[in-house]
Amino acid sequence: MLGSIIGDIVGSRFEWNNINTKQFKFFHEDCSYTDDTVMTCAIAKAILLWDAEGRLSYERLSELTIEWMRELGTAYPDSGYGSHFRQWLFDKRMGPYKSCGNGSAMRVSPVGWAAESLEECIKMSNAVTQVTHDHPDGIKGAQATATQIFFARRGHTIE
Repeated sequence: MLGSIIGDIVGSRFEWNNINTKQFKFFHEDCSYTDDTVMTCAIAKAILLWDAEGRLSYERLSELTIEWMRELGTAYPDSGYGSHFRQWLFDKRMGPYKSCGNGSAMRVSPVGWAAESLEECIKMSNAVTQVTHDHPDGIKGAQATATQIFFARRGHTIE
């Protein structure tokens, strides 16, 4: 999770101004957190509360995710949200909107850290992703990211 946040901050100044080099200052005065950091923190908060409640259901994890995404998202409204996500953030009646964007993979790192089994990792990933990114590709991207973090935490190699 910290790696995701550091990567978000370091890469923030290149989001619309791509570079093709590994030679750059990591923390630059133009760097800042983005929507990906805010949503990563929201998912972490949702998981912590879900865990404290006894991990009762994945539906409950989805509810907590929505609650904390909207809580933190509206507290940090100028973090670079896409137009559909911004609409979702401020319209409590709006449900998932078939997004297949990379936001689902960018914010899912807390799942890979908190999951206790591969099956749980996939189910948790689905629960925190489907609230906005319910397109199959958005869900697959989040699953891939969360499972790689889960495997890395357990010392698995690429093989």
